[in-house]
Amino acid sequence: MLQLILFRHAEAERPVGLNDHERPLSENGLQQARKMGEHIAARAQSPDLAIISSAKRTRQTWDAACDAGNLAVPHVVESDIYEASPDDLVNILTRQSSRHKTIIMVGHNPGMGQLTIWLSGSSDETALANLQQHGFTTGGMAVLQLDVVDWSSLNAHCGTLKRFETPETV
Repeated sequence: MLQLILFRHAEAERPVGLNDHERPLSENGLQQARKMGEHIAARAQSPDLAIISSAKRTRQTWDAACDAGNLAVPHVVESDIYEASPDDLVNILTRQSSRHKTIIMVGHNPGMGQLTIWLSGSSDETALANLQQHGFTTGGMAVLQLDVVDWSSLNAHCGTLKRFETPETV
């Protein structure tokens, strides 16, 4: 069994004249990221690897979460996560080593939400209700237990949505 944590970047600013890839987190976004980092640490769900979009807001989200949660997680920045479809995200994940039992991916919507649905063969009722109520909002985090032994075996509905949390629900 593997575990995948899909973490959408926190709230970002929309400065005029700045391209989307370079948008920074807002003050609220920094608070959201810190809160989720503390939550990751409190749940003792520190991943073996973090795969982070190259966008500024995702890198800032991960940095703030790590600082707040005192997380020391090896990470890679993956430019293909930016504007990725669920298929693109699966392709990134299937290249990962099975020695990484828990991976966190920090990225964007709509790909993160669509991947959550694609992987979920079943769901905890509370997790599904939270996802339906809030949508895959900024700072949202889906925790999926995957019924596969290696990342190259990912397939539709191979997982269970165990938790869906937002900065407002933790």
